[in-house]
Amino acid sequence: MAPVILRVPEGLLFSQLRLQTFIAVPGCIGAAATDRRGTMIKVVRAKLHCLRVTDANLNYQGSITLDPEHCETVGIYPLEFVEIWNKNSGARISTYVIYGERGSRCCVLNGSAARSCQPGDEVIIAASWYCQPTELAALQPRVLTFHADNSIDRTLTYDVTALDGGRFDFAIREGAFLEPEPA
Repeated sequence: MAPVILRVPEGLLFSQLRLQTFIAVPGCIGAAATDRRGTMIKVVRAKLHCLRVTDANLNYQGSITLDPEHCETVGIYPLEFVEIWNKNSGARISTYVIYGERGSRCCVLNGSAARSCQPGDEVIIAASWYCQPTELAALQPRVLTFHADNSIDRTLTYDVTALDGGRFDFAIREGAFLEPEPA
């Protein structure tokens, strides 16, 4: 593969990347990549934990339909690819998000994704991004947990602290951040 050069707004220059997939998004690298400074790792950016599937629509083109209020609270965008892990069946799939009706508490698997879940199944939906390990402490991903009716139970953040010697500490912090994620 020929070398690739990508300039990001912070002025960093990444050259000779080894890519599996390449997505150009301002301010981030959407690829599994390495550079001379270190490894890019895939990390959780936002998560909806134990959301219940409200419908499965096989005759739709694809995707997962979610309540925009839930998505905006943690920072999941329309058309963003997410990973979905079904706690009931163990199925793991990837698809993109479309926003449904605001306030509906919906979680609808569409198209082929509908085969992986049944209404009532508990799923975990995670959005991710790529960063260097040195950037972990600045992330603080937002997480929502849910009651059986898909109302919000708890608001959490994942907190990584950089320690000496390249080590890290991890904590789950409970907090009320119910305003939408800043853009």
